Amino acid sequence: MAQTTEHRSTAPVPTRTPRFHRAWSVAAVTFVTIIGAAAFASLPGLLIEPLHTEFDWSRGTIGFAVSVNLALYGLTAPFAAALMDRFGIRRVVAVALSVIAAGSLLTVWMTASWQLVLSWGILVGLGSGSMALAFAATVTNRWFTARRGLVTGILTAAGASGQLVFLPLLAWLVDHHGWRPAAVTVSLSALAVVPFVWLLLRDHPADVGLAPYGGEYAEKPAPVTGAARRAVTVLLKAARTGPFWLLAGTFAICGASTNGLVKTHFVPAAHDHGMPVTAAAGLLAVIGVFDVVGTIASGWFTDRFSPRRLLAVYYALRGVSLLFLPLLLAPSVHPPMIFFIVFYGLDWVATVPPTIALCREHYGEDSAIVFGWVLASHQVGAAVVAFAGGVARDVFGSYDVVWYASGALCAAAALMALVIRRPRHDGVHA
Repeated sequence: MAQTTEHRSTAPVPTRTPRFHRAWSVAAVTFVTIIGAAAFASLPGLLIEPLHTEFDWSRGTIGFAVSVNLALYGLTAPFAAALMDRFGIRRVVAVALSVIAAGSLLTVWMTASWQLVLSWGILVGLGSGSMALAFAATVTNRWFTARRGLVTGILTAAGASGQLVFLPLLAWLVDHHGWRPAAVTVSLSALAVVPFVWLLLRDHPADVGLAPYGGEYAEKPAPVTGAARRAVTVLLKAARTGPFWLLAGTFAICGASTNGLVKTHFVPAAHDHGMPVTAAAGLLAVIGVFDVVGTIASGWFTDRFSPRRLLAVYYALRGVSLLFLPLLLAPSVHPPMIFFIVFYGLDWVATVPPTIALCREHYGEDSAIVFGWVLASHQVGAAVVAFAGGVARDVFGSYDVVWYASGALCAAAALMALVIRRPRHDGVHA
């Protein structure tokens, strides 16, 4: 009992609602934090050709390091959500950013492929996993009762905004100065965000005597001990329900068709067709522009329409676009390719707000951790395709088979989304 009292907020209970709610400031800091951390996600696709040229490592070997990064990114996420409940958002995110900075900086001195796996795969993977979308979900769940879909869309779009900021810069650095200055830039960017997190982010509305935006005031809960045990317990509980497996399956395909395929292999695939690396990276950055628009719009749609139907539409459209991509790759940028980039950008992570909404709908207070596990499946799917894409390029001499297979998987995801049932009123999940 003493522990609970010790950790309760000493701030006064609010008597009125402020004109500008602090929740929007917290959301803004979270947005900037995710943008600053997005540099690490922009680099892998730019490293494949330079590392292959300098060290003569196969694309499959480099893809394996990226796949370790992506898998750990996902598998760390549910534990990070539980650790945020135990130690607070600020501490977990600050440590995660420091680990990312260390891992990226160590790549500068590597001479063997196992060192790439250790630094970029393991260290950056663990750090980025703690900065995953579970961070956005935790902030949204604590600080917002109203406008959750919109805020989720905005925070999800932050990663795309970071891609927009960093991809052209990193591509220019790789093209003109080599990959090492780009790795150092990633490290410094992650470190630069740490002071913003520590000084401006707050763990809970009660820390500043406020109710969540659109909700009622509640005391800050005591820290939850046994973070790892809780993450596993929530997984075992959710795994007994059908919606969890459908959400995990669709999100695995989402990761396979975005982070694993396009983010990792689009630049080298375009380069195979004679397109300069800087031009291909510029196209990925444009995807980031429309990703912001599409994700925020998806959050707005999620507040108003069935998230199941939204997911089905998003996956179906994504699958169709991937089937056409092999026909569009060329030495120069032409109007059909621009149309693909705009179309694909609008759909890139539009799946996140409805997926989080379905987790919240089915799993309530455990939804952030459940979403962490669903995100783990996203990253495992991404890891498989990041590795398989590199191997396919080594074996077949092109990426075509991977584009077609991913398009077919997206069609399957659309069907899976449609069969997710609504939760029953007795609290038992169908």
